[in-house]
Amino acid sequence: MSVDEFSEMGPVDYLVLEFPGNRMTGEGLPLLLDLVERRVIRVLDLSFVRKDEDGTVTALKVADLDGDGELDLAVFEGASSGLLGEDDLQEAASVLEPGNSAGILVYENLWAAPLAAALRRSGARMVANGRIPAEDLLASLDALEAGTAGSDS
Repeated sequence: MSVDEFSEMGPVDYLVLEFPGNRMTGEGLPLLLDLVERRVIRVLDLSFVRKDEDGTVTALKVADLDGDGELDLAVFEGASSGLLGEDDLQEAASVLEPGNSAGILVYENLWAAPLAAALRRSGARMVANGRIPAEDLLASLDALEAGTAGSDS
């Protein structure tokens, strides 16, 4: 990827999703495909690992992971930008409980690409970013509501 191509990219994020007991149902796959088809995101890398009970980590093929014979994730087979290396897979597996699997997804936020490119051209640079976990947001809203409800009395 050239510097010019990078300057037009949106922010890149990653997710490590743990599947207890190696159960990957594929329920989220249609939603992921929808995001890709609508050009909200672009999948740069998609990898899977399994952590055995003895702690051994095995990379899994992106294909029919649930064994039902359907296409499933084969649509992403070969989705590799080279951003994820063996050390990244090992690091992702380090947070897994033994007997579980994980999907590691690296994606570009295409929806934000025009804004990000314009900001880079103007000399702006990101100095911090983060994500608020849904549980924290819900707890804050509950606390706010409890405080508001108490002041109405």
